Amino acid sequence: MRSWTHWSRPAASLPEIMTDTAPIAPETSSAIPQAELDALTDQIVEKLKSVFDPEIPVDIYELGLIYKVDVSDDREIKIDMTLTAPGCPVAGEMPGWVEDAVMEIPGLKSCAVDLVFDPPWDPSRMSDEAKLQLNMF
Repeated sequence: MRSWTHWSRPAASLPEIMTDTAPIAPETSSAIPQAELDALTDQIVEKLKSVFDPEIPVDIYELGLIYKVDVSDDREIKIDMTLTAPGCPVAGEMPGWVEDAVMEIPGLKSCAVDLVFDPPWDPSRMSDEAKLQLNMF
């Protein structure tokens, strides 16, 4: 449901696929030590949980609005997120709220948030905690 992806170089530097069985990209190790990456992941989740949808009293992480978080070796963060509805009144503001919250983490170079609507959000993406808060059990 929520994926944490670590990438170490831009997609433009990935090799072309040579055959159907060739890997898309070679396995690479991170310049960020695993313990530090784990701690950073925990900090990012904590910051994401500090951002709330103003119409629903649950944070965006537990609502399942975060689709992907990429962390580069340069500590650049890229987040794909969605909204509960494309016409959400805070659609223009929420990505900025997320960027601001994540950038409170010391040592990050940048954070970019992209709104995506595929796949569309639905209540099945919510965590059990969110469903409990909204009495959806």
